[in-house]
Amino acid sequence: MAKPKFSYYDYVCLISFIVWFIAQLGTCDGVVPLLGGKKLIIGVPKKPGFTQFVDVQVNPSDKQLVKVTGFSIEVFNATTTHLQNIGFNVSVEFRAFVNDIGGSAGTYDTLLQNIPGQYDAVVGDVTIVANRSNYVDLTLPYAESGVKMLVKVRQEQNWNKHMWNFVRPFSWDLWLSIVMFSIFIGCTLRFMERHVHNENAGPGNPPPPREQLNKAVSFLWLPLTQAVLPERESLVKNCSRFVLVLWLILAGILMQSYTASLSSILTVDQLQPDYIGLNDVMRDPQINVGYQRDSFVRDLLVDRLKLDESRLKSFRTIEEYKDALDKGSRNGGVDAIFDEAPYIKVFLKECGPSYAMSGLSYHTGGFGFAFPKNSSITSYFSRAILNVTESDAMEQIERKYFGSRDDDEVVEQNKGSSSENTSTSLTTYSFGGLFIVIGGLTFLALVVSESGIWRKPMMLAKTYSKTLVVRYSKKASQLRKGSTITRDFNSSMNKDNKSNNQQTIEVYDVEDVH
Repeated sequence: MAKPKFSYYDYVCLISFIVWFIAQLGTCDGVVPLLGGKKLIIGVPKKPGFTQFVDVQVNPSDKQLVKVTGFSIEVFNATTTHLQNIGFNVSVEFRAFVNDIGGSAGTYDTLLQNIPGQYDAVVGDVTIVANRSNYVDLTLPYAESGVKMLVKVRQEQNWNKHMWNFVRPFSWDLWLSIVMFSIFIGCTLRFMERHVHNENAGPGNPPPPREQLNKAVSFLWLPLTQAVLPERESLVKNCSRFVLVLWLILAGILMQSYTASLSSILTVDQLQPDYIGLNDVMRDPQINVGYQRDSFVRDLLVDRLKLDESRLKSFRTIEEYKDALDKGSRNGGVDAIFDEAPYIKVFLKECGPSYAMSGLSYHTGGFGFAFPKNSSITSYFSRAILNVTESDAMEQIERKYFGSRDDDEVVEQNKGSSSENTSTSLTTYSFGGLFIVIGGLTFLALVVSESGIWRKPMMLAKTYSKTLVVRYSKKASQLRKGSTITRDFNSSMNKDNKSNNQQTIEVYDVEDVH
């Protein structure tokens, strides 16, 4: 019997079929396993505060995990569900990171350093920071984060500030401009009415020296007295009344602007809380600062903000945060707590508007999941996180634990800084056009009113110009007469020359005859 002959192509097809068949045997219903199909051991942190993110319940007797819930756990479950939907076989087992008495076994850094020895991954509110990437791989963030400052709104009154509220609507340069413009209007009115008051006094009855002094300085309050008490000293000239009307228009606009600006300032002072800012914390060594225990924020306060460690106090729960802020630094508490924005938002939603989120934001990478260094599955979970965060499932999870996103917008609107308040005072530039128009019309009224002053120079100018014209006319007539006499003299001379020539010719003719 002849042996079958196999070509090179037949061998390739046979090997490909065998490899495909073995691959099918290694899978179940076309599902690709992660980590060789074994179950992932997931470590979760145990902490008493901010259980909205991770809430771990253990059995008191054997310290075994009974139940784990929270925002981070819900996001991780949604991520694994997405991987299963696209063909990956993912199975997990959660284990609590607790000690013998059921409490936390250490910091988050200690928990991450147990990868991969004790855990295959860590799930929780793990902040993505640079130093943690040295011993674990972190996924893309599933929640944004950033270190902010939590402070209590103080109800103490700043009497030095509120006592001078009445000058705050206008800036100092505008107040000075109003005073100078009032003096200008008063001087203009006094100058325009000077002859009227002198005539009323009479030529032989001069006013007493005190009255003369009062009239000399009355330009300071003359516009005001004419506006408030017009019967005391009436204006006679129409131009003076016109200037007074201009002044009343300016005063009305300034008063309305002052009222509106003062109302706005008082309203803002009521709505804008009064609390310390980041600069106050940096400058005042008497202000104690708090942070969340077992958090990387402590290193940020010491290394980056250069705060003395004696000023730092650690807390765990929302209740401890509230008690410390209510006491203040003088009573053994703190005046500011530095923590990540998601925790502060949770605190604000539970404790109300008596507290505020303030200061600059120190950005971090956000919250992510941790896997062993150089793990191949980190990229799969990162892509799954992107799909989950862009889906409606993420919004439902956030609404479940933190409320709607509109609440976050309210929290953002309540943020501010009391140390860096922008001034709302009106300046001279705000009324520059009005001052120019009123000043120009006032000067024009002054020119029209004092026509006698500028009429004399005009008459002198006219007289001088007429004199120049007369002189020029006389000189011109003299020049014309001189030219006429010269022409007559030349013509007479020409006639005499002609007569002499004729007599000479006649003498020559007589001699020729002889």
